[in-house]
Amino acid sequence: MAFLALGINHKTASVDVRERVAFTPEQLVEALQQLCRLTASREAAILSTCNRSELYIEQDHLAADSVLRWLADYHKLSLDELRACAYIHEDDGAVRHMMRVASGLDSLVLGEPQILGQMKSAYAVAREAGTIGPLLGRLFQATFSAAKQVRTDTAIGENPVSVAFAAVSLAKQIFSDLGRSQALLIGAGETITLVARHLHEQGVRRIVVANRTLERASTLAEQFGAHAVLLSDIPQELVNSDIVISSTASQLPILGKGAVESALKQRRHKPIFMVDIAVPRDIEAQVGELDDVYLYTVDDLHDVVAENLKSRQGAAQAAEELVTVGAEDFMLRLRELAAVDVLKAYRQQSERLRDEELQKAQRLLANGSNAEEVLAQLARGLTNKLLHAPSVQLKKLSAEGRLDALAMAQELFALNEGSTDKTPQ
Repeated sequence: MAFLALGINHKTASVDVRERVAFTPEQLVEALQQLCRLTASREAAILSTCNRSELYIEQDHLAADSVLRWLADYHKLSLDELRACAYIHEDDGAVRHMMRVASGLDSLVLGEPQILGQMKSAYAVAREAGTIGPLLGRLFQATFSAAKQVRTDTAIGENPVSVAFAAVSLAKQIFSDLGRSQALLIGAGETITLVARHLHEQGVRRIVVANRTLERASTLAEQFGAHAVLLSDIPQELVNSDIVISSTASQLPILGKGAVESALKQRRHKPIFMVDIAVPRDIEAQVGELDDVYLYTVDDLHDVVAENLKSRQGAAQAAEELVTVGAEDFMLRLRELAAVDVLKAYRQQSERLRDEELQKAQRLLANGSNAEEVLAQLARGLTNKLLHAPSVQLKKLSAEGRLDALAMAQELFALNEGSTDKTPQ
């Protein structure tokens, strides 16, 4: 039994290399089966995300180099190039690494929750491929359990550490029930997509996406049941919008003080929460002077993110301790299982020898032999057979100078030199 965790991530490899080492969902089943067929791996799973590609493997004897060669060959990479940015964790280290990854302790964004779902998907695909067995299966279940405990017992995932999530969190502080609010999102890039996802998850009643091109706005809007409009439609939408979040690449402001002032009058001064994530700004700074507007800039959000990241880093220490305990507990239970297999085999051997001697004794008794003599012979024969194999092996170890093994045998059989009965001279 030997565990191996091998891969690259955002800390060790550039985006270019990560892209070339990534596995597409369509490749995974075939890749897993090939990995087990062409290397010494008995069980295997692959985790492939935008920030990492990792192989989790169980082997009879550790053969990391053959796995690294397979990975390089599969993706048609230079072995030296891959070796320069790959990391390898073995046995206890591999177990701890998997638990850290699943808990978000090794992520680009500390404590991010998506990685646990991605780890569960990797496990499911490996089961589909038939490359998960009892040992790696136990390790994945222990990993999920450790990650769940980290989420439950620490605050590592409680505070937002992305600008998009921080914006939505601020909105929740201003509006007690986001489900009754309407949001206007200006732009259709990655940040606005994240904002839309968070607002949708919070149950915002209506989301409107405004963009320079309607096609792009519609593509984003379809994902969250939102409504798409052009930038020119913003004044009309502003009247019904409680939340406005903007992030475009425009070099000039998109929303001015006059348009917002006009919308506030039609809203009868019902407040509007605004977040300008763009650089340069999308919303004129003078908008913040209006009484019924709560305007935040990207700098305000960065302060929130920095404070929350500091809080997560404090929780990370407690999470690391939970992972360490989880890894130690898993390895202890696994070693105990290995002992169970040995004990089972030893018991079966002993019971076979017992049955053989018992059958001899029963035949002697059936032939009229003296019962006391038969019992004495049974005891001697059973003792001799039980001691024969250990005696032969101990003599061999002694002849080879294996004093460490002899000391281990003394401990195994609970022998104490001072407790052995001695015949008086």
